Amino acid sequence: MRLVLILFLSLSIVPIQAWAFCGFFVSGADSKLYNDASQVVLMRKGNRTVMSMSNNYKGPAADFAMVVPVPVVLQEEQVKTLAPNVFDKVDQLSAPRLVEYWEKDPCYRPPNRFMYKLSSAMSGGDQVMMEMSAVDDLGVTVEAKFSVGEYDIVILSAKEANGLDTWLRRNKYSIPEGAADALAPYIREEMKFFVAKVNIKKVKRGVGGVVVLSPLRFDFEAPTLRLPVRLGLLNAQGKQDLLVYVLHDKSRFEAANYKNVFIPSNLEVENSVRERFGEFYTAVFDATLEKAGGKAVITEYAWQTTSCDPCPVPPLQPQDLYTLGGDVLTENPKVKAQKIGSPQRGMPFFGNFSSWVLTRMHTRYSKDTLSEDLVFVEAGPVRGGRGSAGASLEQPGSVEPARVNNFQGRYIIRHYWEGPVKCENPVYGRWGGPPKGSQDTQAATNLAGAKRGGVKLNDSVRSNLPQLAIPGKASPSR
Repeated sequence: MRLVLILFLSLSIVPIQAWAFCGFFVSGADSKLYNDASQVVLMRKGNRTVMSMSNNYKGPAADFAMVVPVPVVLQEEQVKTLAPNVFDKVDQLSAPRLVEYWEKDPCYRPPNRFMYKLSSAMSGGDQVMMEMSAVDDLGVTVEAKFSVGEYDIVILSAKEANGLDTWLRRNKYSIPEGAADALAPYIREEMKFFVAKVNIKKVKRGVGGVVVLSPLRFDFEAPTLRLPVRLGLLNAQGKQDLLVYVLHDKSRFEAANYKNVFIPSNLEVENSVRERFGEFYTAVFDATLEKAGGKAVITEYAWQTTSCDPCPVPPLQPQDLYTLGGDVLTENPKVKAQKIGSPQRGMPFFGNFSSWVLTRMHTRYSKDTLSEDLVFVEAGPVRGGRGSAGASLEQPGSVEPARVNNFQGRYIIRHYWEGPVKCENPVYGRWGGPPKGSQDTQAATNLAGAKRGGVKLNDSVRSNLPQLAIPGKASPSR
């Protein structure tokens, strides 16, 4: 039986434009394996973290396994499988979004009546609502063994990196050169290794024969929120993307050991961007990262989970939070007793688990720019990308401290009034939805497959943005 090893939380052997898988693939048959989409959601409260991870696998129809460095020995009750689409809403909700506004008739006069509209998002009203034995000659111990869904799980500990390397090779895993050196720091820190072997006969296949694995979720106690991504540098080919979502009951998060920047938001763009929004956004992202020196973590979203404005999809619901870890992090024993993945009618209300902060962070790196694992820490709330009633008030690229988190990557197509003006004192700059029908907000998802290099920002962006040396374009004359 052929086996494939994935060292999770580093990178796979992937095409240059693929998402980074937090692990590398190797094959006993030297087959070319790659992962083209991976997502990590970290739900954090106090020192406890619930990690959910999802990956699409492409390769031969043979069994393979994942190996994940973890700080403690995980028990069976700490590991669960989730529905394949569990990450869809998180991704779409936090993705950079494209909105369109139409200028109203400058001669229109609204009825003379008192109009009052208050939304919690605009007012800041959101509140943080094998056998169990040691291999003596190698120093490798199987600490635990159990099965979850299509995964057979073993938890390993090791005394020496060379011993773990040898143990994996003896068990028919093909390990790339340099693996022992990459494993050594984790072994010195006495981390354990979560090995999830997959029976390919039990998994589902999606479009084009892509293997659809059940996302894995596990929880652990650790004083630091850390992603051990260094392992992936063994197989990094070109630049790789890493996208991380953090859910916290109070705070947004940022990197503690890398430069942090915010994606420029509130940019007015040309109408042509609609047809190539993903390609346009990668150009904004790449320019922002280059301006930061090529080594930074870019915040793309930080918002309370109970609202959004505009909303590509509805906000996260309490049941979404329970699935991603709320059942573990709540103090209510009724929640802990519920089975994840089994919807129940009459689900009770679980207090402040209805409102958390969702932070989306994105980086793109290579062997030359990533030298240490990513460590994340709490950060203060910010506001940006919200827009306003008039184009002149939208301050492209502005980010400022706030009482609650309301930041998003937001890009705007404006349709200026081109009809007749039949009044003496026209009032321009009043914006709304399309004259006929409704217009959906477009989210830039699946950015791993977006083309690069084909969009020139100076041609596509109408706003003046000095930080990226974009001069902008004048608005239509009045």
